[in-house]
Amino acid sequence: MPSPAQDHLPVPGTPGLSVVLRPSVRARRMTLRVGRSDGVVALTLPKGVAIDEARAFIAAQAGWIARQVAAVPAMRPVRVGGTVPLMGVERPVIAGPGRAARYVGDAIAVPDDERAGARVKVLLREMARTHLVEAVDRHAAALGRVPGRITLRDTRSRWGSCTSRGDLMFSWRLIMAPSEVLDYVAAHEVAHLVHMDHSPRFWAQVEGLMPDWQPRRAWLRTRGTELHAVDFA
Repeated sequence: MPSPAQDHLPVPGTPGLSVVLRPSVRARRMTLRVGRSDGVVALTLPKGVAIDEARAFIAAQAGWIARQVAAVPAMRPVRVGGTVPLMGVERPVIAGPGRAARYVGDAIAVPDDERAGARVKVLLREMARTHLVEAVDRHAAALGRVPGRITLRDTRSRWGSCTSRGDLMFSWRLIMAPSEVLDYVAAHEVAHLVHMDHSPRFWAQVEGLMPDWQPRRAWLRTRGTELHAVDFA
Protein backbone atom coordinates (compact mmCIF):
# COMPACT_ATOMS: atom_id res chain seq x y z
CA MET A 1 0.00 0.00 0.00
CA PRO A 2 1.27 3.53 -0.67
CA SER A 3 2.87 5.54 2.09
CA PRO A 4 1.66 9.07 2.85
CA ALA A 5 4.50 10.35 0.64
CA GLN A 6 3.30 8.20 -2.25
CA ASP A 7 -0.31 9.26 -2.55
CA HIS A 8 0.36 10.71 -6.03
CA LEU A 9 2.31 9.35 -8.99
CA PRO A 10 3.34 11.32 -12.10
CA VAL A 11 2.08 10.51 -15.58
CA PRO A 12 5.11 9.88 -17.81
CA GLY A 13 5.42 12.28 -20.72
CA THR A 14 2.92 14.79 -19.29
CA PRO A 15 4.66 17.28 -16.97
CA GLY A 16 2.48 18.54 -14.16
CA LEU A 17 -0.08 15.73 -14.46
CA SER A 18 -0.29 13.23 -11.63
CA VAL A 19 -2.54 10.39 -10.50
CA VAL A 20 -4.12 10.24 -7.05
CA LEU A 21 -3.74 6.80 -5.48
CA ARG A 22 -6.84 5.51 -3.70
CA PRO A 23 -6.17 2.28 -1.79
CA SER A 24 -9.12 -0.10 -1.57
CA VAL A 25 -9.56 -3.33 0.34
CA ARG A 26 -12.54 -4.28 -1.82
CA ALA A 27 -11.18 -3.67 -5.31
CA ARG A 28 -9.84 -6.67 -7.21
CA ARG A 29 -8.05 -4.80 -9.97
CA MET A 30 -6.53 -1.42 -10.65
CA THR A 31 -9.01 1.05 -12.16
CA LEU A 32 -8.37 4.52 -13.54
CA ARG A 33 -10.97 7.29 -13.41
CA VAL A 34 -10.80 10.84 -14.73
CA GLY A 35 -13.20 13.30 -13.08
CA ARG A 36 -15.63 14.61 -15.68
CA SER A 37 -15.79 18.06 -14.11
CA ASP A 38 -12.36 18.64 -12.56
CA GLY A 39 -10.02 16.40 -14.57
CA VAL A 40 -8.63 14.76 -11.42
CA VAL A 41 -7.11 11.38 -12.29
CA ALA A 42 -7.50 8.66 -9.66
CA LEU A 43 -6.22 5.10 -9.56
CA THR A 44 -8.04 2.57 -7.39
CA LEU A 45 -5.33 0.42 -5.84
CA PRO A 46 -6.28 -3.03 -4.53
CA LYS A 47 -4.67 -4.32 -1.36
CA GLY A 48 -1.29 -5.91 -1.99
CA VAL A 49 -0.50 -4.07 -5.22
CA ALA A 50 3.01 -2.65 -5.12
CA ILE A 51 3.84 0.93 -6.05
CA ASP A 52 6.02 -0.28 -8.92
CA GLU A 53 3.01 -2.09 -10.38
CA ALA A 54 0.97 1.10 -10.11
CA ARG A 55 3.72 3.08 -11.87
CA ALA A 56 3.86 0.55 -14.69
CA PHE A 57 0.08 0.59 -15.06
CA ILE A 58 0.00 4.40 -15.22
CA ALA A 59 2.83 4.42 -17.77
CA ALA A 60 0.94 1.94 -19.97
CA GLN A 61 -2.18 4.14 -19.82
CA ALA A 62 -0.39 7.50 -20.14
CA GLY A 63 -1.78 8.24 -23.60
CA TRP A 64 -5.35 7.45 -22.57
CA ILE A 65 -5.00 9.57 -19.43
CA ALA A 66 -3.71 12.57 -21.38
CA ARG A 67 -6.56 12.34 -23.90
CA GLN A 68 -9.21 12.09 -21.20
CA VAL A 69 -7.83 15.05 -19.25
CA ALA A 70 -7.61 17.14 -22.43
CA ALA A 71 -11.29 16.45 -23.10
CA VAL A 72 -12.40 17.90 -19.74
CA PRO A 73 -13.84 21.41 -20.28
CA ALA A 74 -11.88 24.27 -18.74
CA MET A 75 -13.46 25.79 -15.65
CA ARG A 76 -15.55 28.91 -16.36
CA PRO A 77 -15.70 31.44 -13.52
CA VAL A 78 -18.93 33.43 -13.35
CA ARG A 79 -18.24 37.14 -13.18
CA VAL A 80 -19.65 40.45 -14.39
CA GLY A 81 -18.63 40.96 -18.00
CA GLY A 82 -18.77 37.26 -18.81
CA THR A 83 -21.61 34.92 -19.69
CA VAL A 84 -23.38 31.98 -18.09
CA PRO A 85 -25.51 29.34 -19.82
CA LEU A 86 -29.19 29.54 -18.92
CA MET A 87 -31.77 27.31 -20.58
CA GLY A 88 -29.23 26.44 -23.25
CA VAL A 89 -28.35 30.03 -24.19
CA GLU A 90 -25.28 32.03 -23.15
CA ARG A 91 -26.61 34.98 -21.16
CA PRO A 92 -24.45 38.04 -20.40
CA VAL A 93 -23.75 38.77 -16.75
CA ILE A 94 -24.04 42.53 -16.23
CA ALA A 95 -23.64 44.86 -13.27
CA GLY A 96 -26.90 45.63 -11.52
CA PRO A 97 -28.22 47.30 -8.35
CA GLY A 98 -29.42 45.69 -5.14
CA ARG A 99 -28.08 42.64 -3.34
CA ALA A 100 -29.42 39.74 -5.40
CA ALA A 101 -28.95 38.55 -8.95
CA ARG A 102 -31.94 39.09 -11.26
CA TYR A 103 -32.86 37.75 -14.68
CA VAL A 104 -33.73 40.83 -16.72
CA GLY A 105 -34.52 40.49 -20.38
CA ASP A 106 -31.84 38.23 -21.80
CA ALA A 107 -29.21 39.08 -19.19
CA ILE A 108 -28.42 38.37 -15.55
CA ALA A 109 -27.89 41.53 -13.51
CA VAL A 110 -25.87 41.20 -10.30
CA PRO A 111 -23.86 43.52 -8.02
CA ASP A 112 -20.27 43.67 -9.29
CA ASP A 113 -18.37 42.38 -6.27
CA GLU A 114 -16.59 39.26 -5.05
CA ARG A 115 -19.92 37.50 -4.38
CA ALA A 116 -21.31 37.92 -7.90
CA GLY A 117 -20.87 34.24 -8.75
CA ALA A 118 -22.50 33.07 -5.53
CA ARG A 119 -25.46 35.40 -6.13
CA VAL A 120 -25.93 34.12 -9.68
CA LYS A 121 -25.87 30.58 -8.30
CA VAL A 122 -28.73 31.40 -5.91
CA LEU A 123 -30.76 32.79 -8.80
CA LEU A 124 -30.16 29.73 -10.97
CA ARG A 125 -31.12 27.37 -8.15
CA GLU A 126 -34.40 29.25 -7.70
CA MET A 127 -35.11 29.11 -11.42
CA ALA A 128 -34.21 25.42 -11.52
CA ARG A 129 -36.72 24.64 -8.79
CA THR A 130 -39.49 26.53 -10.59
CA HIS A 131 -38.87 24.80 -13.91
CA LEU A 132 -38.35 21.33 -12.43
CA VAL A 133 -41.44 21.45 -10.22
CA GLU A 134 -43.54 22.49 -13.21
CA ALA A 135 -42.11 19.68 -15.36
CA VAL A 136 -42.48 17.05 -12.64
CA ASP A 137 -46.09 18.04 -11.93
CA ARG A 138 -46.93 17.94 -15.64
CA HIS A 139 -45.42 14.50 -16.25
CA ALA A 140 -46.75 13.06 -12.99
CA ALA A 141 -50.26 14.23 -13.87
CA ALA A 142 -49.96 12.46 -17.22
CA LEU A 143 -49.25 9.21 -15.34
CA GLY A 144 -51.80 9.79 -12.60
CA ARG A 145 -49.06 9.74 -9.97
CA VAL A 146 -48.23 12.07 -7.09
CA PRO A 147 -44.53 12.73 -6.61
CA GLY A 148 -42.96 13.04 -3.18
CA ARG A 149 -40.54 15.69 -2.04
CA ILE A 150 -38.36 17.41 -4.64
CA THR A 151 -34.82 18.36 -3.62
CA LEU A 152 -32.04 20.07 -5.55
CA ARG A 153 -28.34 19.26 -5.18
CA ASP A 154 -25.08 19.86 -6.99
CA THR A 155 -24.46 16.22 -7.88
CA ARG A 156 -21.61 15.09 -10.12
CA SER A 157 -22.47 11.50 -10.94
CA ARG A 158 -26.17 11.79 -11.78
CA TRP A 159 -28.65 14.38 -12.97
CA GLY A 160 -31.62 13.03 -11.05
CA SER A 161 -32.86 10.18 -8.89
CA CYS A 162 -36.07 8.74 -7.47
CA THR A 163 -36.45 6.90 -4.17
CA SER A 164 -38.84 4.05 -3.45
CA ARG A 165 -40.99 6.57 -1.55
CA GLY A 166 -41.34 8.74 -4.64
CA ASP A 167 -39.00 11.50 -3.53
CA LEU A 168 -37.15 13.08 -6.43
CA MET A 169 -33.70 14.68 -6.54
CA PHE A 170 -32.29 16.78 -9.36
CA SER A 171 -29.10 18.64 -10.11
CA TRP A 172 -29.90 22.35 -10.13
CA ARG A 173 -27.33 22.73 -12.92
CA LEU A 174 -29.97 21.39 -15.32
CA ILE A 175 -31.29 24.95 -15.57
CA MET A 176 -28.19 25.74 -17.62
CA ALA A 177 -29.02 23.04 -20.18
CA PRO A 178 -31.56 23.51 -22.98
CA SER A 179 -35.10 23.46 -21.58
CA GLU A 180 -35.95 20.25 -23.42
CA VAL A 181 -33.04 18.50 -21.69
CA LEU A 182 -34.27 19.55 -18.24
CA ASP A 183 -37.73 18.34 -19.26
CA TYR A 184 -36.31 14.95 -20.26
CA VAL A 185 -34.64 14.43 -16.88
CA ALA A 186 -37.90 15.32 -15.14
CA ALA A 187 -39.80 12.82 -17.31
CA HIS A 188 -37.15 10.16 -16.70
CA GLU A 189 -37.39 10.44 -12.93
CA VAL A 190 -41.19 10.64 -12.95
CA ALA A 191 -41.26 7.41 -14.97
CA HIS A 192 -39.51 5.81 -12.00
CA LEU A 193 -42.66 6.44 -9.98
CA VAL A 194 -44.12 3.59 -12.05
CA HIS A 195 -41.04 1.42 -12.70
CA MET A 196 -38.13 1.52 -10.25
CA ASP A 197 -35.66 0.10 -12.74
CA HIS A 198 -34.37 0.62 -16.26
CA SER A 199 -36.24 -2.26 -17.82
CA PRO A 200 -37.87 -2.13 -21.28
CA ARG A 201 -41.13 -1.28 -19.49
CA PHE A 202 -39.47 1.75 -17.92
CA TRP A 203 -38.12 3.05 -21.24
CA ALA A 204 -41.52 2.48 -22.82
CA GLN A 205 -42.97 4.67 -20.07
CA VAL A 206 -40.40 7.38 -20.80
CA GLU A 207 -41.26 7.19 -24.48
CA GLY A 208 -44.94 7.55 -23.67
CA LEU A 209 -44.16 10.79 -21.84
CA MET A 210 -41.59 12.02 -24.34
CA PRO A 211 -41.33 10.29 -27.73
CA ASP A 212 -38.17 12.25 -28.66
CA TRP A 213 -36.24 11.57 -25.45
CA GLN A 214 -33.15 10.05 -27.08
CA PRO A 215 -31.48 13.22 -28.45
CA ARG A 216 -32.13 14.95 -25.14
CA ARG A 217 -30.37 12.15 -23.27
CA ALA A 218 -27.55 12.25 -25.82
CA TRP A 219 -27.06 15.98 -25.16
CA LEU A 220 -26.38 15.27 -21.49
CA ARG A 221 -23.93 12.51 -22.33
CA THR A 222 -21.92 14.67 -24.74
CA ARG A 223 -22.34 18.15 -23.26
CA GLY A 224 -23.20 17.61 -19.61
CA THR A 225 -19.62 18.10 -18.42
CA GLU A 226 -19.82 21.69 -19.66
CA LEU A 227 -22.42 22.44 -16.99
CA HIS A 228 -20.11 21.18 -14.24
CA ALA A 229 -17.32 23.42 -15.54
CA VAL A 230 -19.23 26.60 -14.63
CA ASP A 231 -17.62 27.88 -11.44
CA PHE A 232 -19.75 30.04 -9.12
CA ALA A 233 -17.13 30.41 -6.37
